[in-house]
Amino acid sequence: MTYHLNVAPNGRLVLPADVRKRLGLAEGGELLLEETSDGLVLRTVAQAVAHAQAIARLYLADRPDVSVDAFLAQRRADSGE
Repeated sequence: MTYHLNVAPNGRLVLPADVRKRLGLAEGGELLLEETSDGLVLRTVAQAVAHAQAIARLYLADRPDVSVDAFLAQRRADSGE
């Protein structure tokens, strides 16, 4: 869905109430703004994490040994813990 939004002279942007409610931002919250070659992308923190995880899965699909747990285990082994 596309919304027409206005940016106030002080830089504030108002998100429609139905969007805020759907995203769990009814009481306020954080959004991440990404500038891409296609334009601007607004994401909630949860959406940004899910997006990063999806990208990581694409690049690491053939490396099942790559995980946070494996990384931490290797760091412990390297440091002699």
